[in-house]
Amino acid sequence: MQSNIKQLHEQVKSGSFLALARCITIVENELDGYQSLLLHLHQNRHARVIGITGPPGAGKSTLVNALLHHWLKENKKIAVLAVDPSSPFNYGALLGDRIRMSEYYTNPNIYIRSLATRGALGGLSARIIEITDVVKEAPFDFILVETVGVGQSEVEIAGLADCTIVALVPEAGDEVQTLKAGIMEIANIFVVNKADRADAEGLYRNLRILAHEKANEAGETLVLKTIATENTGIDELANGRTKRTTRKTSATDDGKMLATDTGATHEKHRS
Repeated sequence: MQSNIKQLHEQVKSGSFLALARCITIVENELDGYQSLLLHLHQNRHARVIGITGPPGAGKSTLVNALLHHWLKENKKIAVLAVDPSSPFNYGALLGDRIRMSEYYTNPNIYIRSLATRGALGGLSARIIEITDVVKEAPFDFILVETVGVGQSEVEIAGLADCTIVALVPEAGDEVQTLKAGIMEIANIFVVNKADRADAEGLYRNLRILAHEKANEAGETLVLKTIATENTGIDELANGRTKRTTRKTSATDDGKMLATDTGATHEKHRS
């Protein structure tokens, strides 16, 4: 078993999607050898972990799809970890996030893996930290982690991602609802998606005010408008610039957050 794990690990580092899928399954289900596999990890510090979260219907999967389209034009390699909710009754999951990414199934520069929450809270899968560490072993430029649709207090993605994008839509609620949402405090970038809808400008202004009021020495949180289905605003999102550093890595000289390849390291604390 030890030799098989070591062989799988080497294949993952060489870019084998089949080996990566097998390793994720071993870790997710705690199969024989999963602890040995985790001990072998060194991690590719080149990869940036981008978290995308927000309420149900905010267009998170469509934003991921649009970002994939953008980065492919730059010849980047991307992994997507899409988390779907499990049924509290039969514990099954639809794993429907990948439906919106169907055009990329066979693309050699994109790896897509759906994960179920399996009762875990916070919008993520129970083994998401370990799975992300496994994916970091592969030669990816970006790792996109899409949470399930979250409410006001599911903020665990901020502890995993180098940069957290909070996607909102004009129907997200009034100003009071916006201000009291806990997820508003974890954003490195706010995205007003479906910006062609009524009241989008009002939400955008409220977020700008919120970002200004909560600004610190690192600057204000970036607020952007997108229409993901039309790829409008995606270039600005993928190349989002701000003086504010992410919580996990330091910014580069020009402050680029998403488009920068960085070798910065950070520690993750497992519960």
